[in-house]
Amino acid sequence: MTQHNLEPRVNLNDRVTGPVMKAMFGLEEPLRNAGIEERLRDLIKVRASQINGCAYCIDMHTKDARAHGETEQRLYALDAWRETPFYTDRERAVLEWTEQLTMIAGKGVPDELYGRMKGQFSDADLVNLTLAVVQINAWNRFAITFRAPVGTYQPSAEHTAAR
Repeated sequence: MTQHNLEPRVNLNDRVTGPVMKAMFGLEEPLRNAGIEERLRDLIKVRASQINGCAYCIDMHTKDARAHGETEQRLYALDAWRETPFYTDRERAVLEWTEQLTMIAGKGVPDELYGRMKGQFSDADLVNLTLAVVQINAWNRFAITFRAPVGTYQPSAEHTAAR
């Protein structure tokens, strides 16, 4: 087995990278206030991070999801959501939306999936859910590229108090 260098490459919180990171964090605020339930956003974050193989984000967002009341069973089964009875039709549509947008290259978004999303969500919700997918995909790329230190994240007191 090859040993991988897991040392962080760039400090994403210093004054040089600060403005970019501030903009990335700023994308979270409108999503928090958009009326999309936090647990649904957590599912988006975990599922996209699984697809992208982002260990840092999987660690972070499964911890956050548990702090928001998500069950272990649903988190463990998320990679195989189609084969379980644990998710609502609304969640299933969002999980498929997340997968489609995360792997969009050469595929686009099928009309059938768009129609199912329209049956569950308003236009504003669709835009907000799309931003949530775009944002976590961007975070995955930062974390993977610059080797964010896996296992160090702990949910804030705000997250654990919400439980």
